[in-house]
Amino acid sequence: MQETRQNKIARLLQKELSLIFQQQTRATHGTMVSVTRTKISPDLSICTAYLSIFPSEKGEEILTNINANVKSIRYELGTKVRNQLRIVPELRFFIDDSLDYIDRIDELLKK
Repeated sequence: MQETRQNKIARLLQKELSLIFQQQTRATHGTMVSVTRTKISPDLSICTAYLSIFPSEKGEEILTNINANVKSIRYELGTKVRNQLRIVPELRFFIDDSLDYIDRIDELLKK
């Protein structure tokens, strides 16, 4: 169970990461990356971010690109939250496939 401080920091990181991805994907037309959920460890050292990627066919490719550039994303995040956080947490990214799962269920229910 997360504490209040963890929840506040997770919301702050989700907001800032979504702004970073919005700026980066503005240059590439036809793709959209949004941060659906973030969780932070109790010691505030690891942030796990779940990403929703559209179109979902390019999800793995975009996720490997993001994981290759995690240091620059962390640096950019650090410049944005340097007044709120003392230490910028390590970032881990995963694909959130809940929307694909919902679409699949809807397809099955329509049959």
